[in-house]
Amino acid sequence: MEYKKGKQDMKNGNMKQLTHLKSPVTHVRWILCGMLLAGGLVIGPTSQIASGHGNPNPGVIPPHARAYGLSYAEWGAQWWRWAYSFPLAQFPPLQSGELDCAAGQSGSVWFLAGTLGQGPVTRSCTIPMGKAVFFPIGITFLNDYPCPDPNFQPPPGETLEQFLTEGARAIIDLVTELEVVVDGQPLNDLFSYRATSRLFTFTADPSLVAFDSCVTGTSQFGVTDGYWILLRPLPPGPHTIFFRGVIDFGGGNTFEVQVTYNLTIGP
Repeated sequence: MEYKKGKQDMKNGNMKQLTHLKSPVTHVRWILCGMLLAGGLVIGPTSQIASGHGNPNPGVIPPHARAYGLSYAEWGAQWWRWAYSFPLAQFPPLQSGELDCAAGQSGSVWFLAGTLGQGPVTRSCTIPMGKAVFFPIGITFLNDYPCPDPNFQPPPGETLEQFLTEGARAIIDLVTELEVVVDGQPLNDLFSYRATSRLFTFTADPSLVAFDSCVTGTSQFGVTDGYWILLRPLPPGPHTIFFRGVIDFGGGNTFEVQVTYNLTIGP
C-alpha cells in the first residue's frame, strides 16, 4: 500500500484500491467503481436505440449505439470528468448508505457510483423519472497525464493517446468476471459492453491528489477503458441494481467489487 490518504498501488500483481501501474511504457490510474453522473450536453435517444430488437438486454441501450448524443466511450469520459470534480470528502466511490443522487447531476443521464475496493457497499437514493442510468460494471480505468514521474512519457514514435490507451487496456484485459442484476433479472453478454475512450481533457479537484499523484488541479489529459451499462429510464417505484466485477492478476491475486443500489424512481 502506498503511503497515506487512501491512495493505493498495484505492483507486481498486488491489488490495491486505486491503482497506479507505472513504467516507461505503462501508467494506469483506475478506480474499481460505478459512479453517479449526468452529462450536461445531452439530447433525446436516437432512433438507433428506440427498439430492443436483437438486443440481449432490452432494458439496456446497446453498447455500439449513440445515446443521448454520446457513445458509451464518450459517456465514460463524461463520467470521469464528473467523478473527479468532487473533493476527496465527497468522492462518490467513498460514500455509502443514504445518498443524494442529484449531487453534481444534470441532463438526461445519471451515473451510479461504486467503491474503491472497501468491500461490498449498499447505497440508497432517489432518481427522477425519465433519467437513463449509466455505470461501470464494477471496474473502469483512467490513465491520466502528466504525472510526477519523469519517465512517464510516450516512447519515440508513439502518440500520447496511444500511450495512455495501451496502459488502460492492459488492465481491463485482466477482467475475468462481470455481473449485473436489475430487479432480480441478470443481464447477458456483459463482455460486449467494453468501451475505450479517445484522448480527452478533464480538470480534477485538487484534493484528489491525495490518492492520485498525477492530479494537477488544472486541465490535463486522460484515456479511460472499462465495461459500462446504460440503462433506459426505469419506471416509477423501487428498483434494485447490483453490479460486480473481478480482475485477476494471476498467481492467486484477484480483486472483486460489489455494489448494490436501492433506487426509488420518483416524479
